[in-house]
Amino acid sequence: MGSGGKTVGYIAMGAGVVICLAVFAFLGSGMASGSLTASGAILGGILFGVLPLLLLGGFGVFMLVKGRSEEAEMANVKQQERLLGMIQARGQVQLAQVMIELKMTREEVRNNIYELVNLGLFSGYIDWGKQMFYSQDAGKVESNTCPNCGGVRELVGKGVVQCPYCGVDLFISKDAPQTTAAPVSPPSPS
Repeated sequence: MGSGGKTVGYIAMGAGVVICLAVFAFLGSGMASGSLTASGAILGGILFGVLPLLLLGGFGVFMLVKGRSEEAEMANVKQQERLLGMIQARGQVQLAQVMIELKMTREEVRNNIYELVNLGLFSGYIDWGKQMFYSQDAGKVESNTCPNCGGVRELVGKGVVQCPYCGVDLFISKDAPQTTAAPVSPPSPS
């Protein structure tokens, strides 16, 4: 809905004001001609002027607020799409480059990546030491060894696995089959 909700909100509020003004103009002309009593004008003003103004104005404010929140939500979705597209198109990208191009903080990038993983849209890994994102096919990340150092990884959250040896966070798509392995000793230094 986005800007459509805001448009409907503005139209409803404007219609409420126009109806209220029209009713009061009609009631004022009735009072001026003497064909309407004061009590009739007050009742007519409340029923046909103030009440529509409150109802349409209230509905308009609700739609305006809802439209703004949906607009903000859509902006976040577009930002996530750009982040996902950037990483997948390049295969690997520096965290600093992502932050600069998308005008995001490190925490915002991290939260968006975790949200994309939770939605099953991204699999890959982040080497926090090198500050580098790597996009991987779910099948490549699926093995129990770290693609960065070869160590056995550990599950640390839904769709998130961490290598205890190099600290790389690996992101696994929900759709990828999960495997488990018995703990193995760390890889020997090369």
